[in-house]
Amino acid sequence: MTALLDAVAAAGERLIAASDGRIAFDPRRALSRADDLDLVPPGEWSPNRHCRLIPCQDEWIAVSLARDADRELIPAWTGAAFDDDPWDAIATSAKSRPARAMAADGVALHLPVARIGETSPIEAPDLYVGARKNGMVLDLSALWAGPYCGALLAEAGYEVVKVESSARPDPTPVHTPQLDRRLNGRKRRQSIAFEPGVLIAMVAKARVLITSGRPHALARLGLSEAEVFAANPDLLWVAITAHGWRGDAAMRVGFGDDCAAAGGLVAWNGGRPNFMGDALADPLTGIVAATLAFEALAAGKCGVIDVALAQIAAHFARIVA
Repeated sequence: MTALLDAVAAAGERLIAASDGRIAFDPRRALSRADDLDLVPPGEWSPNRHCRLIPCQDEWIAVSLARDADRELIPAWTGAAFDDDPWDAIATSAKSRPARAMAADGVALHLPVARIGETSPIEAPDLYVGARKNGMVLDLSALWAGPYCGALLAEAGYEVVKVESSARPDPTPVHTPQLDRRLNGRKRRQSIAFEPGVLIAMVAKARVLITSGRPHALARLGLSEAEVFAANPDLLWVAITAHGWRGDAAMRVGFGDDCAAAGGLVAWNGGRPNFMGDALADPLTGIVAATLAFEALAAGKCGVIDVALAQIAAHFARIVA
């Protein structure tokens, strides 16, 4: 963990420089939400007990079961009975299957599952220079990574408007209220019905857009790349996903713990992997996303910054290896 904190401290120095010194940064606090949650020490279970590292025939996989909908899919994934314990069912099925096949079948069911170390680090974004220099930050993201990016922009003095779906609001205030105050306390909050015409009108006025949805889900709301950049060619879009914005990866789901494992950000003890912290891919992604946004804004750049949790985890895993 010391090596990781050193790496985060170095990332924080770049973040502070990119913000022209307008933010404060504490590496340990940046990675923590322990004030809100009853966490256990990291091991083969994540500190929040929602994700588990499981051995297959040849490699290990990480599986998150934070949602009831995912638990309901375990019989289809493993062939177990509906009344079997889902974790026992996964562990039993994994013992007799290669990790690649086990993970692929889970991904096909849109489960948050990944092979440890399957992902490569993030690549530099391909951006272009636009005409608009100023404007608000429209934060449509939820949970931790995207809102943390928005929080850092707000701390630096940008006007950040957090817009939530009235039908499906961000659950962070309910489950982790102190974290919510850190992430969203400086933002202007607005709850609306997510309707295509309303959202694209808001996007047209923004300088920065932060999202944490998959492309196909955003497209259903009228926020495809074509529609967004037709309405606002000078937009900087920070697109945060689990595994990537384009290609097959864009359909995958994931959370901070399984994405950390996908990037190889685990500690190995006696040939067995352990988590290194709580949902680490989330805060690490928020830090990197904000840094890239600050740098792009300073250069007058526009376009899509593709920031995937698993790729950010792989970036930090390479540093601490």
